[in-house]
Amino acid sequence: MHGIDLARVPATIATRWASPENPGATAGGGGQANGGRKGAGNFSLDAGESRVLASITGSSGMVRRIWITMWSLANKDPETEARCLRCMRLRCWWDGADTPAIDVPLGDFFCQGLGRLAAFENAYFANPEGRSLVCLLPMPFRTGMRIELANETGRHQQWIFYDVDMTIGDRHEPDTCYLHAHWRREQRTALGRDFELLPEVAGRGRFVGACISVIPDRSVYGRSWWGEGEAKMYLDDDGDHPTLCGTGTEDYIATGWGQGRFAQRWHGCPVADEQRYRYAFYRLHGPDPVFFQRRIRVAMQQIGNYSTEHLPLIRARGVPFRDLFGRPIDLEKPLPPDLNGLYDRQGDDWAACAWFYLDRPAGVLPPLAPPVDRLAAY
Repeated sequence: MHGIDLARVPATIATRWASPENPGATAGGGGQANGGRKGAGNFSLDAGESRVLASITGSSGMVRRIWITMWSLANKDPETEARCLRCMRLRCWWDGADTPAIDVPLGDFFCQGLGRLAAFENAYFANPEGRSLVCLLPMPFRTGMRIELANETGRHQQWIFYDVDMTIGDRHEPDTCYLHAHWRREQRTALGRDFELLPEVAGRGRFVGACISVIPDRSVYGRSWWGEGEAKMYLDDDGDHPTLCGTGTEDYIATGWGQGRFAQRWHGCPVADEQRYRYAFYRLHGPDPVFFQRRIRVAMQQIGNYSTEHLPLIRARGVPFRDLFGRPIDLEKPLPPDLNGLYDRQGDDWAACAWFYLDRPAGVLPPLAPPVDRLAAY
């Protein structure tokens, strides 16, 4: 997957690990503290502090694996867990760019949505026992890199352990792109407007996929199904209509008729909390690549499905209720047979971390939202 056949040993490529003791991943730079007896296996960050996890200058290479854990992921307190996953900020710079290509919450980058830990494994990410984070997405660079962790939790964070495993000296083809990641959230989606998993990005690249978090507005729609919206991907010269269009939200992650908890190689739903009505799920485009040559935008429609059992609550709330053509639905009349219960939703809480490769190292999307906007309602 990472460009080296298992039995080959290229003469021009060297292996390096960055760790708390050796963030520069220098040759012979590890195992020195305390006489080599685990003298610098971890570090702490005060509120507002940041630290470089890994840094390479003057060399090409490839980050091949990142593993990280910290005490806040092990103490099983939901509020501490959510604060850590959403307010520890991960940033990555490639080739000396002024703006980071990756600027996202720590948890969402590692495919953990909703600020909640869940044991799972897929093709690119894992959380083996629900208390550590692993990423296997290849991250190429040509002249250098820097990975930084910032503590925006408002609290001291102790006992942070990590490894950034990489090779240096890799020779990248001209069409090799850089890994980017972008996180965004709408705490109340708008009526008739699709939620953008990835806002429009210009350039040449590949959409890898997204980790998506949804908190349906149960106070208005009860437990009516929220996931009828189609995934839509606008590529290159697309105008009003996308080249790629799916059939429904749960269909996009390869299940159907609603979704429960599962985790598979390319699609899954690690969190399906029926009691609190919260969902965190992912879709990865490995065997089915999504390439773009000039631009891309990825969105999900906000469409639900109701039946007569949900009507009393919806009627009592008095919110705008309309069909997919913008026509008001009269809740006092029988369900129109041609609509099959489909309607436009609003007010749901959606968030997404999208991963994509792009032909330039600098970040091209707005910086990460402030901690209060990442954490509220979790």
